[in-house]
Amino acid sequence: MRNLAKFHINGTWVSPRGTDLHPLIDPASEEKIADVPMGDGRDVDAAVAAAKAAFPAWSVTPVARRAAMLRRLLALYIEAYDELAELMTREMGTTIGFSKAAQAAVGQMHLEAAIAALEAETFEELRGTTMISKEPIGVCALITPWNWPMNQLVVKAAPALAAGCTMVAKPSEYAPLSAVRFAELVDAAGFPPGVYNHVLGAGTVVGDALSRHRDVDMVSITGSTRAGIAVAKAAADTVKRVAQELGGKSANIILPDADLEKTVTAGVNECFINVGQACRAPTRMLVPMERMEEAKAIARKAAEAHDVGHPMGNAALGPVVNAAQFRHIQSLIEAGIAEGATLVTGGPGRPGGLDRGYYVRPTVFGDVRNTMTIAQQEIFGPVLAIIGYASEEEAIEIANDTVYGLSAYVQSADLDRARTVARRLRVGSVWINGAAWDARAPFGGYKQSGNGREHGEWGLHDYLEIKSVAGYA
Repeated sequence: MRNLAKFHINGTWVSPRGTDLHPLIDPASEEKIADVPMGDGRDVDAAVAAAKAAFPAWSVTPVARRAAMLRRLLALYIEAYDELAELMTREMGTTIGFSKAAQAAVGQMHLEAAIAALEAETFEELRGTTMISKEPIGVCALITPWNWPMNQLVVKAAPALAAGCTMVAKPSEYAPLSAVRFAELVDAAGFPPGVYNHVLGAGTVVGDALSRHRDVDMVSITGSTRAGIAVAKAAADTVKRVAQELGGKSANIILPDADLEKTVTAGVNECFINVGQACRAPTRMLVPMERMEEAKAIARKAAEAHDVGHPMGNAALGPVVNAAQFRHIQSLIEAGIAEGATLVTGGPGRPGGLDRGYYVRPTVFGDVRNTMTIAQQEIFGPVLAIIGYASEEEAIEIANDTVYGLSAYVQSADLDRARTVARRLRVGSVWINGAAWDARAPFGGYKQSGNGREHGEWGLHDYLEIKSVAGYA
């Protein structure tokens, strides 16, 4: 990629001022793909200055013009669809089939949802003699992770562009390839110089500088709860808006009347999506205590159906993203064994026949107590914990007994019963009976899973300020 060694600032590709390099490692082979430039405070200052200078004109660009430019970006994205999918497979190890079916698809869907939200939005409303206006918040810092590279970048950039904001994007250094390509697409779509700026760098350096910067009006971060806390603290001195989509430890409540074979199998499959590297993954499966042995047998069969192999082939699961993540998952699998959970299948180490690459054995634990480490910490790998419950009330208590509150799942043959349980769950999103993901439904968390909501009109609103003008009429 000709622009991998450069940053996109003020409409041009420029050499970084920071001199550090990050080795980008192929997670399938552990071989270096490239050296990724790591910016510093000087790069942040230049990018923020460009965004600040571009804001006055872009913020008043007519809605029809902004929508037309987003449609041009959408067309370019669709043209580059397969290329983006392959780049994501190379950088973070997701299988090429999943990259094409989901990783690239969600970026397209978020662009479509942002355009629809923009064209449906009412930006001015007269109430009596007072005009209520929705205006772009200003310069936004977009800090995104590696696990869903296009999902998390586009779900922020598309509504920010739609709202009339200018921005500095800081994608993860572990997933820079697709992010650079997206910046090239934004450039090709013809957005004015300074509207979209792209800088790579460490969260502790570039992310911190963006969060503290006096000319940044908002920070939107997707990442770990630890990273979200760091951003919030850094942003506090300038009282800027901070939107956070953070960790999760989602419960999947299988009620006694549900089809156990069907729901346990589906729960395992959902947990292992993207090799378990999904913040909304249903990693805690709650089953009636008296059916624990049945659930373990079904889960074992479902997990062992997931073959692991090179992500450019036909395997169900590829590697996890990097060595640090591999070690983290291994340590938590070991903790599950040490704390007395029943290892149903999988376990420590790589799958047989794979001696290089960050491959993890699809793992299921049974007889898990909700106080165990594997039930409380976000593992971010293909590891499922099955927890038994004695009553519906206890299932709800267990589901809510976590610092996280991102999402949950409920399975029941009785839709009214599932709805009743869903209302009592302290989470931002609930999926009933395998419901499909919706790019236009609000997404975000309670508690330490963050604040704010992304997707569709809610994502657009995150980037708007509210103004009232009394005596307008």
